Amino acid sequence: MNIGNLPTDPMILLSYVNTMLRDSYSSLNELCEDKGIARSELESALARAGFEYNEAQNRFW
Repeated sequence: MNIGNLPTDPMILLSYVNTMLRDSYSSLNELCEDKGIARSELESALARAGFEYNEAQNRFW
């Protein structure tokens, strides 16, 4: 898995990603592109913890 230097703990990762999406990025694609990480890897990491991305709300839940 390659999620760059993002947190590896799923709950911390969830909080970090949702905060970044809320404050700095208009889409998950934009965040992943800027951070140089694979969207599929990030989604998989959070899916394993039971979270999925909601594009309309631009957040994981």
